[in-house]
Amino acid sequence: MSSPLAQLLVRWLVLALGVALATKLVPGIRCDDGETLVIVAVLLSFFNSFLKPLLVLFTLPFILVTMGVGIIVINALLFLFAAHLVDGFHVAGFWSAVGGALVVSITNIIVSSMLRGTPRPPRRPPGGGDVIDV
Repeated sequence: MSSPLAQLLVRWLVLALGVALATKLVPGIRCDDGETLVIVAVLLSFFNSFLKPLLVLFTLPFILVTMGVGIIVINALLFLFAAHLVDGFHVAGFWSAVGGALVVSITNIIVSSMLRGTPRPPRRPPGGGDVIDV
């Protein structure tokens, strides 16, 4: 899967799967229909690409002090923000957003690791000998 468009579509599908699972597993999260689910997935993908790096940069001391828990808070806030922007996607409160963000993150980790597969071994040079770069 070398096409950037195909990679983007797969990321959106994985994100949509995570949001769909969150609506089934976490009380307080509801999505009215499939079209809304796709819009939420695209919006969360946009947030993860542009807003999340800025938020992580500005809250880096908080993230370091909390030993990474601050990332979960940022993901939950982005989840809540998406719920406020998209009609038909409802998140009851902060703790529902935390649960939804955790479900989406775990789904992303599991599916991405399954899609990645086994890495290929490095290629040897044509002469068969070791190469030392200085």
